[in-house]
Amino acid sequence: MKYLLTLALVTTISTTAFARDQIRVVGSSTVYPFTTTVAENFGRSKKFKTPIVESTGTGGGFKLFCTGIGPSHPDVSNASRAIKKSEFEMCVKNGVTEIVEIKIGFDGLTIAQAKNGPNIKLTMAQVFLALAENVPDKSGNLVPNPHRNWSDIDSSLPNVRIEVLGPPPTSGTRDSFHELFMEPGAEAVLKELKKSNPKVFETAWKSIRKDGAYVEAGENDNVIIQKLQGNRNAFGIFGFSFLDENTATLRGVTIDGVEPTFDTISSGKYKGARELFVYIKKQHVGAVLGLKEFAEEYVSVRAIGDNGYLSRKGLVALPKNQLTEVTNNVRNMVSLKENQVK
Repeated sequence: MKYLLTLALVTTISTTAFARDQIRVVGSSTVYPFTTTVAENFGRSKKFKTPIVESTGTGGGFKLFCTGIGPSHPDVSNASRAIKKSEFEMCVKNGVTEIVEIKIGFDGLTIAQAKNGPNIKLTMAQVFLALAENVPDKSGNLVPNPHRNWSDIDSSLPNVRIEVLGPPPTSGTRDSFHELFMEPGAEAVLKELKKSNPKVFETAWKSIRKDGAYVEAGENDNVIIQKLQGNRNAFGIFGFSFLDENTATLRGVTIDGVEPTFDTISSGKYKGARELFVYIKKQHVGAVLGLKEFAEEYVSVRAIGDNGYLSRKGLVALPKNQLTEVTNNVRNMVSLKENQVK
């Protein structure tokens, strides 16, 4: 009996020490404005404090999120891609064994430019030929990218220097750019290489040139937007929601004949679309006040439904069947299983 009383006392002390009255969120700069809006709406209820939301980039967010359990560690991680197997394993290694994955909707990854810049239209192949570290020469051999101006790729393109501002390797947006733009572009111009040497093909689409044509502009998409507004010949890579908020000064580049819009993203016509996620640390539910309620607010119809307040921020809503599944997973706090992670 004495042992049981001691154990109960230790558990009570531990729980009290763990308790925190404000949710902490880290992660993707793309998901940041959506989560900030949910946090503000959540805080207006006055039942709980408004969560603290930090923009650290997807990769940086997972590093913080997966470090451990306890009040010094974040409760939520925003992500512009699904969690990687290596990140999931890092979480488990550090005791973060119960993670609830919330798919919140879709975002179009866009290449944008100032409205007063050259009105350029591109194909996935041209994007690859502009930004890959190595591209095929006339004989089909991979050589260091020789293209300095857009017109070097195709004479119909403007005779202006290739300058594309984009995210660093730690960003989920960078990962998405490789998968959504660079890989399809490489497939269009390196069909035979993909068949004959898949490893070299993979290296080709995963490698970005380092000679100044691609500029790593940090995790903050707003910084890229500001630079585009001051440089009419530059292009920037960021999520559709940021473009949607700056249509007075920026326009999205048409890719393979399709302009990035809410309708083309939701219909699947625009191929540069991706899923966005929020991850909840289930082991913090009960220890951090309002965490489960915050997750439920995020998946509510008023937030991510067709006409929810996040749609007005540029988030493309999930199909109803997916929204129902996500909502049920949050209500029941269903943890992500290892075999569900790629």
